[in-house]
Formats: sequence, structure tokens, C-alpha cells
Amino acid sequence: MLVSRALRSLLCVLGCAWLHTGAASRLKSPALPIQSEREPLPSKGLSGCSFGGRFYSLEDTWHPDLGEPFGVMHCVQCHCEPQKNRRGKVFGKVNCKNIKQDCPDPDCDEPILLPGHCCKTCPKDDNDKKQTVSVLDAFEYFHEKSKEKEDDLHKSYNDRSYLSSEDMGPGESRTDFVTVLTGMTDSWLPSSGGVARARFSLTRTSLAFSITYQRMSRPGKIVFLDSDGNTAFEYRVPKGQSDMICGVWKNLAKPLMRQLQSEQMRIRMTTLTNRREEVEGKIIKHRALFAETFSSTLTSKEENSGMGGIAMLTLSDTENNLHFILILQGLIKHKDKEPVLVPIRVHLVYRQHILREILANITSHDPDFAEVLTDLNSRELFWLSRGQLEIAVATEGQDPRQISGFITGRKSCDTIQSVMSSGDALTPGKTGGVGSAIFNLHDNGTLDYQVQVAGLTSDMVGLTIELKPKRRNKRSVLYDLMPEYNKATGRAVGSWSRLEARHIHMLLQNELFINVATAHSQDGELRGQIKALLYSGLEAPRHELPTPLAGHFVSPLVRTGASGHAWVSVDKNCHLHYEIVVAGLSKTDDLTVNAHLQGLAEIGEIDDTSTAHKQLLTGFYGSQAQGVLKDISHELLQHLDQGTAFIQVSTKLNPRGEIRGWVHVPNNCKLGTNGDVEEAEFDDFFVTDPEELKKDPHMCFFENQHHAHGSRWTPNYDTCFSCSCQKRTVICDPVICPTLTCSQTIQPEDKCCPICDERKESKDMKALERVEENPEGCYFEGDQKMHAPGTTWHPFVPPFGYIKCAVCTCKGSTGEVHCEKVTCPVLTCSHPVRRNPSDCCKECPEEDKTPVGLEHSDMMQADGPRHCKFGKNYYQNSDNWHPWVPLVGEMKCITCWCDHGVTKCQRKQCPMLTCSNITRREGSCCPECIEEDDLMIKSPDKRRTWRH
Repeated sequence: MLVSRALRSLLCVLGCAWLHTGAASRLKSPALPIQSEREPLPSKGLSGCSFGGRFYSLEDTWHPDLGEPFGVMHCVQCHCEPQKNRRGKVFGKVNCKNIKQDCPDPDCDEPILLPGHCCKTCPKDDNDKKQTVSVLDAFEYFHEKSKEKEDDLHKSYNDRSYLSSEDMGPGESRTDFVTVLTGMTDSWLPSSGGVARARFSLTRTSLAFSITYQRMSRPGKIVFLDSDGNTAFEYRVPKGQSDMICGVWKNLAKPLMRQLQSEQMRIRMTTLTNRREEVEGKIIKHRALFAETFSSTLTSKEENSGMGGIAMLTLSDTENNLHFILILQGLIKHKDKEPVLVPIRVHLVYRQHILREILANITSHDPDFAEVLTDLNSRELFWLSRGQLEIAVATEGQDPRQISGFITGRKSCDTIQSVMSSGDALTPGKTGGVGSAIFNLHDNGTLDYQVQVAGLTSDMVGLTIELKPKRRNKRSVLYDLMPEYNKATGRAVGSWSRLEARHIHMLLQNELFINVATAHSQDGELRGQIKALLYSGLEAPRHELPTPLAGHFVSPLVRTGASGHAWVSVDKNCHLHYEIVVAGLSKTDDLTVNAHLQGLAEIGEIDDTSTAHKQLLTGFYGSQAQGVLKDISHELLQHLDQGTAFIQVSTKLNPRGEIRGWVHVPNNCKLGTNGDVEEAEFDDFFVTDPEELKKDPHMCFFENQHHAHGSRWTPNYDTCFSCSCQKRTVICDPVICPTLTCSQTIQPEDKCCPICDERKESKDMKALERVEENPEGCYFEGDQKMHAPGTTWHPFVPPFGYIKCAVCTCKGSTGEVHCEKVTCPVLTCSHPVRRNPSDCCKECPEEDKTPVGLEHSDMMQADGPRHCKFGKNYYQNSDNWHPWVPLVGEMKCITCWCDHGVTKCQRKQCPMLTCSNITRREGSCCPECIEEDDLMIKSPDKRRTWRH
């Protein structure tokens, strides 16, 4: 496991040397140098601190999470301190300190150290402990990585460390907010009994929102108010029958974004019916949002009460404990300046029968409440999964007031979907097949599913929803979808009506998988994680099965581990809306794929002459790309209408397309449009506006022209070079011409390399004929040649030419081309050189025989057994050590080792414990069970809050 970015961030913040590890070997063009890059700041323009790939507001405090295997450093507390520069601009500075010395002295003889805590505490008896688990600690526990591993695949239910980091593009972060909206008593409109709940996700400069409402008509207008009460953004709600409102506020200005982050904005929702109603609430950040899987909107039975609230709930890790937090509004009326304690009762109800009761006091100025309902029995869990449990909150006294609501699975406008690829199978492969699925969860716990598969190597024998396996190749099947599979259509459509509460929880935490087993791959040929796709505001029809993208649909077929799917639609203005999701695209065996730019998404059509015309949509930096294409030709619109258009994703390894899918979008557009290409929502690649391009911090200025990051062009000074822009760095490579085998060649005026004097179509047809005539050989896309079984060659990859750092071999039995990186010899000189730009390995010049020190070794040349640098220390290949982390010291429970230049670390594996009373003794790596006789009773503090 590679050392995480967060550890490097912590080392840097504390004034220590950066932690350098040798990058994993990837095949690259020899003339493409490795460019050092800063860790992206996801919150550019905002006042705060960026730490470990996350953004923190000013005055925030947190325990640094160093990722697996280090976990959360509970004895280290970091603080985002506000600072001012010379111009008076406020910025954040991270300051971390060890808080262990501040721990209070426990007033018992044998204090214990609980898992996930820094300070020792006095033990409690079993019943008392269950009733008083700190909700804050429980949610922090979800952050902590699982320490008890059976092998490298075992993770706890709430551990999401195994999720792909490809989902977020460079410079992208996401912050979630929530609001409870109720009728305002100080409004000129009569107070409303309506209650709404709004959830927001801020990504870059776009704020997506999902709003549900009860006891009110469908709103017609939503207004965002700034700190002064002025309208910052207005959204007109489209007509519909659903109780869900979905929208996106795009291009937030930086001042408004700062107000949003500092919880200074409000949202107001108004109906446009004869009986006009209005509800309003404050937008707040909340730590519980990331773990919420169940929710409830609390309303009052009184007319025009102005009361309401929301409950955010989640199941605990492995026990049947239900954690919840209440955000209440209007339930408690207070006019006193000083806060007063108000007694409340919280009931868990089934059909008017009280199952659980909690008595507590809350303050009038902070009417939020958090608690845990422990040990839910099987009936309570069943009613929870069916949406039949109700949560009620009531005040006590002469004038009791009550609000209540049913608990259901969390609702949002996001789409639950999955892309299944052979690269993500339990035994990864390259088949060129694809699986695609979409899901819809109902309030009664029923899960509707639509699944499609294509390009399988043999008959499908299994289609299942599964857990992440605890042991390799030991699958845990939850539900069999195979009875609904139609072999003729390649689809399965049906409903899973017996979801348990735990299954709903895992589904909404992206912890379930869908697996496709075939006769040749009994454990699974395709596999995909089921996860939510953030609502984008585009008009792509996500309720319909998307277009599958696979190497199977490329001609000739591409054996790839990647796959994907795309939603495509054409609106009334003849603009094309697209959303593309891929899986397995940036695998390390795709050696020529750039570490950041993974590929290009294109749309095109096949006309009568079989010549492909393609138009760029966007570049892929993560697993998804979204946008609107306005500049569409009449021909392309016709092909979309006829179903003869395609979308494909091309990579440097497969420039003609690695995965492709046929698109059929009926439309009535008679003429093409003359718009511009709107920037992609998540993966903007080319900026067409020159003024906007100048503002891009990653653009390049070369030969008096601005070039977008990721773009490629031919320079004016020499047409036999190809240049690219990589984050303000221009890299120009000589075009290496392929060796021609034809008898006659010509030199086109606009080309750098000579070509054979033959028709390209004829050449392609002959190549394809050779594939059919000699199935034992291999056809390589780069040089468009057949290679005999067992032969080796340097691959030719346009526009770079021959890649001499790689050797490809034709496996005659399978017809697959296998390419490997050339291992360069270890050099002893201090300044090795490449004699030719196309050479793979460097050489020592005759005049330089000086031995090289570790600190001057060339990272570009590190192809033999390489050393590792960890902190300020160097380690030879195969060395192992215990890491030392600032403020913490030597971590003896973690062992690191040097593996050919890559530092890998692993925590000591601990046994699974079945006892309820667990402690971790000082100096011990693993938690232990403690005897009940040793427990001591101590009264706890029940009240906690999750609020920032």
C-alpha cells in the first residue's frame, strides 16, 4: 500500500522533509519527462486550510487521517488558524499539536484506553456503556480505518478507504450542507405547517440541491439569500407530481461561496398557488451528512404551526445500534437572552405503539439533540427497512408541542448506478465486456433494478448483488438477479423487495457490488461497485438504462479491462447533454496512459463510406465527465436520430477507441446549431473562449498563443515535432517516423513522415483480412500490422512514434499483445545522458565516472532496484522499518518496507474480537477483551453534538 498524501501533508505542515517515494513504474514516451506537481488545492479562492486532500474552514479543528494503515491520529489535533498577509488578506495556516499531555487524570485505579480515543478513561459496565456511547465518538469511529484485517480485502461496513480516488478529478472537492425549512412566524405571509428538508453538495463552483417537502403544495420558486437578506440566486421549480425538487446553482461567485462555507446563507421556498405558503431555513454544514443513510422529516399535526425538524440516522458499524441527530426548528419558543434547559421526550413508534423512549434536556438556543438507540431487535430492524418506524419529539409542560415523521432510506436526486468491468473483477482480466446497472430505492425498502450486459466471453451463469468479500475469491451473495435475466436482450429488470435495514445502509454508503459470472469465469468476469452519481442538472434521462461502452463495440475488438456507460439526450434547442461514467480506465497496466489525463471522450458517426467522423467532447481525468455540446452538425443530429452515432473513449494506448457504444437519440432537429462547447461540468478539457483561457492557471503560453491544459498541437518552428501543455509546462517531442515496408512511398507536403503510396482503406481491409486468415497472430493497432506468434517489437504509438522503453510480445494462443517496460541498467555516474531522444535508457558519458550518491540519483532512470526515501531517511530495496511520525513518534504497530523504490506500509493484523468490552492497553497494537469483573461503574455525560 502506497504511503498516503495525508502523511506527506502532515510531515510538510510540521516542518519536516517531504516524504518521497518512488513512483510506480509506468510506460511513458521517453521524451515525456515526469513533471512534479503540487497537491491540488480543492478550495482555491476560499479562506481556509487544505490538508490531506480536504478543505477546512478557518477555526476548524480535526484529527489528521493519514489513511491506511496509519488511520486517524486521535492524539494529534490540527487547527486552521486565521492569518493575515501584508495586504491584509486573510488566509489559513495549519497548526498541529500533540494533545496527549492534556489528558485528564482518571479517578480510578485501572483506567483503560478505548479504541478510537486518545485519553484513558474509567471503565463502565456493559449496560451503561451501551446507553451512553458518545455520538460524536461514534461518528469519528466511522472515519477511522479498520484495524482488524483478515486479509487485504477485509474492511468494516463503514470503511470507505477502498473506494476509488478516481471519482474526484484534480482540484475537486465536495462539501455537503443541509437545511430544515419551516414556516416563518415573522413573515408577512401566514405561518405555514409545511416542512422541507434540503441537502446540498458543493463541487467546484456548482451547488447541487435535493429538496423534499411535506404538508404543503409543490413550491414554484426557490430563493437563496445572502448574509444581508438579498436574493443571490433564484430557481424556478418545474411543474411535476414528485415530492422531490432537483436543481443546480452554477458558477457561484467567490464571496457567496465564502458566505456558504461560513453558514451565512439562507434558503426560502414559496408556493405559487392561491393559498400562498412560504418556508425558510439556514444552510449549515454538518458532520453527520457523510454517514447518514436513513432520514425523517418531522412535521406537526397543527395547522400553520411553523414547527418542524429533520432526523439524520445511521446504523453503527457491526452492532444493531441506530445513531441519530435531530435538528429542530420552531418547536421551542424562547424569548430569553440566556439559554434555558427544556425537557423533551423522544419516542420511537410503530403504529402508535411506543417502542423506545428517551428523556433529555436541550437548550432553547441550541435545540439540536443526538443519541443512540442500542440493540434494535429483528422486528424493529424489519420495520425500519419497510419505512414503518416513526420518530416523535415532544416538549413537556403545560403546553406540550409535538412533531413526528416516518424513517425511510435517505432521499436525494443522485442516481444509484454501477459500471461493471473485467478490470474490476475479483480476478482482474481484459475481456472487452461491459455491464451497466441503475437502481431506485423506494420508501418501503423495495429496490428496483435494471441491468444490461454485453461482450461476454461465454454464457452468463450468475448475476448477483454482493458484499465486498472478506477473503479473496470468497464471495458473499446477498441477492440473485439471474431469474430476471433475459438472454435474448441481455437485460435483467425487476425488484428486490426484501432488503434488510443493513442492506439499505450499505447500499447508500456505496458498499455493495454487482457481479457477473460466466461459464469461463465462475467467480466473475465483470464486477462493479454500486454507488451514487451526483445530480448534475443536465437533461440526460438517468431513469433509463444508459448506453453501454465497451471494447467489444470497437472495430476491431479491443481486449480491455475498462468499460463505461453514458446518458445522452438532445434538448429543444438541439444541444447535446451527455454524462459518461467509466471504470477500470486508468489501470497501471495501461502503460502509456498519462498519470493525469486518462483519455478523450468523443462523439461521432459512421457514414456510408465507413469513414469515422469524430468530435471531441471532453478529456477524462477521473471516472466521470459531464457537459453540454452546442455546436452540432446537421449530419451528426441525423445520425443520432437514426441510431448510427457512437460515443467512445480513446486513450494513448488505443487512440482509435478503447471503449465505444452506439447512441440512438430520436430528435426533430432539422438544422444544426451554431453554439459553443460548454465547459464540462467535472472534467473541463478545452476552453474555447480566449479570455477565459487566459484566466486558467494551468494554461500554457507558447509562440505567442495560449494553449489549454491537456491540448496538443504542432509547433510553428518545426512541423516534425508535437507539443502538449501539461499544467503550465510545454513538452515538445520529435515525431519518430515508422519504418515502412511498402515498395513505393510519397512525402505529403503537410506531413512530417513519408507514407506508402496506397489507399488507406485498402490497407485497413488487407490488415483485417490477415487477422481473419491468421487467427493465431496478433493485430497491433499502433503500427496496424499483423505480428506472428511469439515475436517481439517496440510498439508504435501515434503521435509519439516508437516507444523504445517497451517491448511487446504476441501471445499466439490468445491473440493478445502483451507489452512490458524495458529495465534499464543501474548506472554509477552522476550525470547520465540519453544519446538520442528516442532512446529509452540513459548512458554514462565517457568522461564521467563519478559514483552517484543516493541524494543525487535520477528518478527518471530509476528502473533497476531502487532505494526509497521516507522522511529524511533513505532505505535500500527490501529494507523494512517502523515509521516515525512527527508528534506521535515511532509507530511500532506499523511496518514499512522498500519495494523497488516504492514505500509500502501495513498495520499489524489483529484477531477479530467477539466480546462487548474492548480496550487497548498502552504499548499494545491490538485491542483486547476485558473481564466483566474488572469493570467499574461511572455515570456518563449523555449529551453530545455533531455540529461543527
